[in-house]
Amino acid sequence: MSERVFVDTGVLLSAHDLDAGVQHAIAEQVVRQLWDERLGVSSTQVLQEFYVAVTERIATPISRRDARDLLAAYQAWPVVSIEAADVLVASDLQDRFKLTFWNALLVSGAIKARATMILSQELQPYRQIAGIEVRNPFA
Repeated sequence: MSERVFVDTGVLLSAHDLDAGVQHAIAEQVVRQLWDERLGVSSTQVLQEFYVAVTERIATPISRRDARDLLAAYQAWPVVSIEAADVLVASDLQDRFKLTFWNALLVSGAIKARATMILSQELQPYRQIAGIEVRNPFA
């Protein structure tokens, strides 16, 4: 399968945030489908952000132990490591596409993962960035 869907932190977080209401239901379904179809990809940046958010920043945080179990499960997906060269790519993407640096680093990870789509609520949906389609699953 050549199609790969890069999942941003907010989507993963909503899939595991029981207080997220409708967004939780949507994200849970999207992530489940990506598991079933083996299309999900991520990066170390996303997993780090997810760990902090799910253990500290949501209304009902989960335990660090449960968060580690989730991280271990997401290791089944292709996960790209963000390296110094990716930071340089991100700085170029930031200028070329008028992104925040953190979103540019996310796109850099998606490029490295050879993703065809990014699921994110942070990026403008229905936009092409560096040849990758951006979709907001909550829109």
